[in-house]
Parts: sequence; C-alpha cells; structure tokens
Amino acid sequence: MTKTRILTLVRHAKSSWGDAGMQDIDRPLNPRGLRDAPRMAAWLAQQIAPPDLILSSPAQRARSTAEAMAQAFGLEAKNIRIEDWIYYRGAQAWLEGVQSLEDRLESVLLVGHNPTISDFGSRLLHSDSLSFATCAVCTLELPAESWALVSNEPAEMRFYQSPKGLD
Repeated sequence: MTKTRILTLVRHAKSSWGDAGMQDIDRPLNPRGLRDAPRMAAWLAQQIAPPDLILSSPAQRARSTAEAMAQAFGLEAKNIRIEDWIYYRGAQAWLEGVQSLEDRLESVLLVGHNPTISDFGSRLLHSDSLSFATCAVCTLELPAESWALVSNEPAEMRFYQSPKGLD
C-alpha cells in the first residue's frame, strides 16, 4: 500500500481594507477574520492530528491565521515556516515548494491566498472544481511515498469546511 501524505490547505481569514495606503502584504485581519481564524482553527484541531509543520505566506493576514492554527493545535511559533513563494508565486511554485518538503514530515498545513489556493487544490485533486471561501480549510490525502511525488496521483479530499458551514 502506498504511503500517504496529509496536506491541509487554509485560505487566510478575512482581511482589512481600512487603510488605502497600506501595502497589501501588511494588511491585518479585520474583525470578522479575528473571529473566524481561531474558530476555524479550533474546529480543525478536532478533525486532524497536529501538523508536523505549518507553512505560511509572509503576508500579515496569513501569518495571523497561521498563528491561530498553531495555537489551536498547541504548537509553538517555531512550527510555522514563512515562505515567500506562497505569497508571490502561483500554483506551479506551490507544487514545487510542496514537492521540496522533507520526507520526515507526514502532515503539513499551508496558509495562503486565493486564487492560487483554489488553483493548487484543484490541481492536486485533478479537478477544476475547488473554490476556497475566506478562512476555509481543506484536508487532502496525497498518495505519495515522498513529497517529491505529490501530484502524480489525484489527492483524495477528506473534508472542506468554511466559517459559514459552522454557523
């Protein structure tokens, strides 16, 4: 039987557009995002085991969402790795980033942005139907002995959940 890798994709929580002069990368979470991130993180922590690593975009809204996820799983900040490719690049760079992960990691949580997160998730599922709401989470089971082999076979979706789905 082929070993599986677990990849949980999380779109960052709702961000603020309050300061028109602020650079995009610096935008914080808005009040809804501050409510939804810990709520979704608590729900996710009841569904899956703590990830071996959390990857996050360097954008403030993604980092804040990643911190909420780490806290819900009882993980320290050292379990979060900030990766520029999550913010600046597209689905191909995400695939290359995931394929370069150390094989000692069995479960990884990645916090990023739309539309790339939807494109990347769809690519892993060999589908074009995945669309991420703000702060949605999706856990994928990847049939791969090594992260380097991710995407050869279609992933299987364990679940998809959005904040509205918890209401």
